[in-house]
Amino acid sequence: MTGDSAGGASARTGSRGGDEETEPDYRFSLANERTFLAYIRTSLALLAGGVVLEQLIPPFGIRGSRSALSIVLLCLAGVVAGSSYLRWRQTERALRLQLPLPAARLPLLLGVGLLLTSVAVLVLVVLKVTA
Repeated sequence: MTGDSAGGASARTGSRGGDEETEPDYRFSLANERTFLAYIRTSLALLAGGVVLEQLIPPFGIRGSRSALSIVLLCLAGVVAGSSYLRWRQTERALRLQLPLPAARLPLLLGVGLLLTSVAVLVLVVLKVTA
């Protein structure tokens, strides 16, 4: 293995179909890992929010709404955790094979999921206050 002066990358032949695999600059691998860990923290926060919503928040005016919102948060936590690993693996592979980075769909999923959840909570709180 020879070091590359620009980024510390070294070339080696991959075992899959003759694709040339290179060791990426460690800074990119570490940034990819930090992104994965940030998504995992987000997933843990969603998980905690779902548990708190179900166990500690008083019921809303509509029966079952608290449990439904809690389930949405818990499912979103699971999807984020699983998707973050897949994203990490795809990005690491792209870095090693010097391919374009995969499209990031996880931020859109998180944004839409949290927007819909927050609108639902807002509606339920307003309904409870006005009742």
